[in-house]
Amino acid sequence: MSPTDESYLEELNGTELYFEVVGEEDAPTLLYLHGGPGYNSYSFRALMGELLEDYRVVYLDQRGAGRSASLAEETLDLDTLVADIEAVREFLGLERFTPLGHGFGALVALEYTRRYPQFVERVITVSPWLHLPDLALTLLQEAGRVSGKAAQDPRDEVLARTPEGKYPQVGAARVEAAFSLLNARDLLNALQFRDSASRLHLEFADAESQLVGGAEVQQALVLHGFWEFEYPPFLMELKRPVYVIAGEWDRTSYPEQVGWLQDLADAELTVLDAGHYPWLDDEEGFAAALREVMNG
Repeated sequence: MSPTDESYLEELNGTELYFEVVGEEDAPTLLYLHGGPGYNSYSFRALMGELLEDYRVVYLDQRGAGRSASLAEETLDLDTLVADIEAVREFLGLERFTPLGHGFGALVALEYTRRYPQFVERVITVSPWLHLPDLALTLLQEAGRVSGKAAQDPRDEVLARTPEGKYPQVGAARVEAAFSLLNARDLLNALQFRDSASRLHLEFADAESQLVGGAEVQQALVLHGFWEFEYPPFLMELKRPVYVIAGEWDRTSYPEQVGWLQDLADAELTVLDAGHYPWLDDEEGFAAALREVMNG
C-alpha cells in the first residue's frame, strides 16, 4: 500500500480547519499541534516530515491559524480548541492516536487527552507551556536582564487594585511590563533559540511558507484570560502515559514548565541540546526520542 499525502480544508466544529494527512493508513498516528498561539504546522512538516515516515501524521493548523479560516468570534478558549481536535478525529475515523503538542499546543494536547482518554495511546509534549503566569514572570525577568533595566513584578500592585470578586490579571500585567522593556520578538528570540543559526533556520522555513498572522489568535486568547491560565491542577487527572521532549536552551519551558509534568503527571523526560524547537538543533535526536516513545 502506497503512503497517502492528502490535504483538507473542511468545515468542522463551526469553522474551516486545514490539515494534512501523510503516511500509511495502518501506521501509528501522530496528530501534531503547533504552538504560538496562532502559528501553523508548515515548518514542522517541512523540517521533520522525512524523518517521520514510519508514522501516519496529521498536521493541523489550529483554529484561526495558518491555512485554517480566520477567527469569526472575538474570543477563543481551550474548550473550542479541544473540540476542534475531536472533530478532526471523527472526520478521519481515528480510533486511537498520539497527540504531539508543542509549546502552547502541548496544553491543548494534554486537555484533549484528559477529556478523551479512550482515543489516546499516549501524549507527547515538546517544550510545553502549562503555567502561564509563571511563564509571564520568566518573560519579565529575562526582559530586565537583556535590556539592563529594572524588572519590577507588578503582582502585588495588581492584587491591591483588583476589586473583590474579580480575577486579578497578574500574568497579563507581567507580559505588558516585559514588552515595555523589550519588544516581543527580541525577547522570545533571547529565550527560545540556542543560537542565531537556529533562529535563521526557522525564519527561512517560515518565509518559504508565506504564512503570516497569529496576532488575531493571540489577541482572542488574551481576551479570554490566556496569561492567567494555570493547567497543573489538571495534570493529576490524566489517564494516559505522558512524555516530554525539551531543549535545555529553551528558557520558556525548561526546567520550570517541564517540572510541572514531571511532578504531577509522572512524565518521562528527554532533554536535548536544543532550544524551543528541538528539531532545529538536533533533528536526528528529536526523531530518535519520538521513536523511543512511540515504540515503548
